[in-house]
Amino acid sequence: MAERPLQTVQITGISRETPTVQTFSFEPGFSFRPGQFVMVTVPGIDEIPMALSRSDAITVQRVGDATGALFQKYPGDILGIRGPFGNGFPLIEGTLAIAGGVGAAPLRPLVMEGVVDCLIIGARTADELLFIPELAWKTRVLVATDDGSSGFHGPVTGLLKEIPVSDYHQVCVCGPEKMMQAALLALDAVGMAGRSYFSLHRYMKCGIGVCGSCCIDPDGRRVCRDGPVFAGNTLIDSELGKYSRDASGRKKPV
Repeated sequence: MAERPLQTVQITGISRETPTVQTFSFEPGFSFRPGQFVMVTVPGIDEIPMALSRSDAITVQRVGDATGALFQKYPGDILGIRGPFGNGFPLIEGTLAIAGGVGAAPLRPLVMEGVVDCLIIGARTADELLFIPELAWKTRVLVATDDGSSGFHGPVTGLLKEIPVSDYHQVCVCGPEKMMQAALLALDAVGMAGRSYFSLHRYMKCGIGVCGSCCIDPDGRRVCRDGPVFAGNTLIDSELGKYSRDASGRKKPV
C-alpha cells in the first residue's frame, strides 16, 4: 500500500455523545468504506489510529494522552489526518451488526449505508449508548446494558440467543475485545464464524504495514494492512480477547 500524505483538516464542530465520548467533525472529509480507519495527528502530542464514524468525523473515547489532548481542542483548531487505510466491512445486504461501546463508531457508516437489517448495541450504562436515535431510523435496534438501565440486562451476546442469527447473510462486530471474543465463540457455535467480520484495534506506528507494530499472533498478519476487519474463522485461535501489545511490543492482557 502506498503512503498517503498527511492532510490538514479543520475542526468544524464537536458533539458530546456520552460523558467520555465526543464526535469531532472536520473539513475536508474523505471518501471511505465503512470500517476503514485514519491516522490522526494531534499536533505536538502523537499520531493515533481512529475509525471514521462519518466521511467527515471521528468519534473518540477519552482514554490516554493523545485523546485527552484532542478533547482540549475547539472548532477552528487543526488536526493532521492520513488515510483512509484498511479493508473495511463487506457491504452486503442482510447484515447483523453487533456494537459495544465506542465500537459503534465504525459500524455507524455501515448502518447508514442501509445494509444492516438489525443492530445489537451495548454499553455499560444507558448514558454510554451511542447514536441510538439516528441508527433507529435506519434499522431495527436491540439494546443491552451491563447495569440494565436500558434494554436487555447483560452483555450483547445475551441478545444473540433471542434472534435467528443464521438467517443473516453476515455479522459485523466491533467493540471491546472481551465482548468480541464472546461474540465470536457464540457465532462459531451456530456455524457463523466464517460469515462474521471483526474490527480489531491495535497499537500502530505507520498505518501502512511497514513497522510491524500491529502484527497479531499466530500468523503475523498486520491489523493496519490486512485488516482492521478480519473474518471470524481466522481469529478463533488468535490473540483476540487474550492480549495485545504496548508501544514497546510487550504483550499486555486485554
